[in-house]
Amino acid sequence: MADAVAAVADAPLVVVGGGDGTLGGAAGALLAAGSTAALGILALGTRNHLAGELDVPADLGAAARLIAGGGRRRIDVGRVNGRHFVNNASIGLYPALVERRDALKAAGLPKWLANLPAAGSALARLRHHRLRLHLDGERRSIRTPLLFVGNNRYLLERRRLGQRARLDEGVLSVFAVGPRSRLGLAGLALRTVIGRADAQADYAALAAVPAFTVRIHGEDIAVALDGEVTRLAGPLRFECLAGALEVAA
Repeated sequence: MADAVAAVADAPLVVVGGGDGTLGGAAGALLAAGSTAALGILALGTRNHLAGELDVPADLGAAARLIAGGGRRRIDVGRVNGRHFVNNASIGLYPALVERRDALKAAGLPKWLANLPAAGSALARLRHHRLRLHLDGERRSIRTPLLFVGNNRYLLERRRLGQRARLDEGVLSVFAVGPRSRLGLAGLALRTVIGRADAQADYAALAAVPAFTVRIHGEDIAVALDGEVTRLAGPLRFECLAGALEVAA
């Protein structure tokens, strides 16, 4: 995807079909190329969070008409150590779950079914990561099985859980899960994979900041960016690129 987008980065409009991980990769390729192209979205992924928050229709004909209509807006993009994300990034339990789920998918299991044994495997190998955060002018040490970083503020209200009020506030929202038993985390893992996590009960909000740094133990760590897992060397420098991406919306 990065190569395909880079090849057409001098166009005024680049339309990409896929899910959030694909769109995050496409956005990163445009920004890396210094492109001024607008990103058009065809929602062809599993959850399509970004498309939904931009009111891009799931129907492809309606989405094409929206893109051709010329409406544009600018949104923020998250970045960590040169890698971009449009929705969120996470460290700990969720990347471990995704890695195991992808392995099961490669073995032939449907994605929805692979989530269940993947959650069990991630919990069996559960780690509570010791992280040192430098954010909001303070240094803070935490011990957590899951650190979540949202591109803009994620809402805590149950009816809008997992959504954002704005995509252009210029901040990252930082949440951490407190240490807890495997049984408690089993419930969290299952709620997370089916989109039913309760932010107020499951996460502690740490800050909403334009940038912060995470220092890790070891040379590198698995990080999920819009549901796609990569390994990044520490320290991790997270930042919000305010208004960096123009989208058809």
